[in-house]
Amino acid sequence: MITDPIQSIGNVPASPLGRPVDAARRQFFRALPKIELHCHLLGAVRRDTFTALARKHGAPITDAEIAAFYARGAKPVGVLRVLRALERHLLLEPDDFRRITHEYLEDAAAESVRHAEFFWNPTATIRDTGLAYGEVQAGILAGIREARADFGISALLIPSIDREAEPSSAVAMVEMMLAHRDPAVAGVGIDYRENDRPPELFLEAYALARRHGLKATAHAGEFGMPWTNVETAVERLKVDRVDHGYTLVDNPDLARRYAERGIVFTIVPTNSYYLRTLEPERWAIDHPIRAMSALGLKLHPNTDDPTLHNVSPAGAWELMYSHLGFDIDALKAMMLNGIDGCWADEERRAAWRATWPGEFDTLALAADRLAGGAAS
Repeated sequence: MITDPIQSIGNVPASPLGRPVDAARRQFFRALPKIELHCHLLGAVRRDTFTALARKHGAPITDAEIAAFYARGAKPVGVLRVLRALERHLLLEPDDFRRITHEYLEDAAAESVRHAEFFWNPTATIRDTGLAYGEVQAGILAGIREARADFGISALLIPSIDREAEPSSAVAMVEMMLAHRDPAVAGVGIDYRENDRPPELFLEAYALARRHGLKATAHAGEFGMPWTNVETAVERLKVDRVDHGYTLVDNPDLARRYAERGIVFTIVPTNSYYLRTLEPERWAIDHPIRAMSALGLKLHPNTDDPTLHNVSPAGAWELMYSHLGFDIDALKAMMLNGIDGCWADEERRAAWRATWPGEFDTLALAADRLAGGAAS
């Protein structure tokens, strides 16, 4: 049976692999305990906040342009242009960053995200606003502290290298992190356009971060770029986990080795590249997320840019079940993968491992009873 398109979640195509989702199961996806490991702060800005910030700062952006930024069509364009607009015109004061951090974590906590690790690109912020690294980081960390007090959600910040800038800017970013070291800033990442900016350009920045005990992750294999980018991220940048990593399936032997090593891959079911490049009727069947699972890789679903992808944390998990064909047991394993892959301290991770499986089972059983069918 082909499931109906869920227009409210990422505008993904109909799927012959998934399952229908009733209200009870949807509530299960909302309530299951979650970690978010792959979200860009600027891609989580609420639309009304975007409008308010545009008016506050007199940004040269019309309401029609804002509406277009938040549209998610059948062949969605990438979100990088929206992030650049935020960097240049809307996030101009430390309190703007505090606000969007607090709001992102409020939205995540409402869908049972207990812990979030999210990206911010300092290079463009500093270049385009004239703000100092330290004052923006302080604004974001203030939002994290307020959200923990208000909503009970913990969070870590991951300053992320803008790979469209020069490698020297990446080194400078890590140096700024080290000059403003804070336990809530756990590691370094890298994102933006991968096409002609391979990870080996940034070896020096990653080496500096690792020498000083920072964790590391990297976007690699995101835009159909070769599996060698994933290998470079793991073997040369020495990342602790990989963001996206889809093209690793083109080297099954290497994928199996990374599966044996237990490397966690933070995948995104609403990734724009595959919605643009795969035929709608083949999207679910041919999506590399399914091949990654078949190769034994440890996967963990995430939102990436939730308000721009038209997805929420619960929606990302729902799509794994409703469209990509993963069953409840597979989702439970992915929940545990999130604990394994996160950078929270071991005491908290041990507590989550001890309690979340039972909580998951209770929620799944309740949803199954309300749905009147077997949890499959």
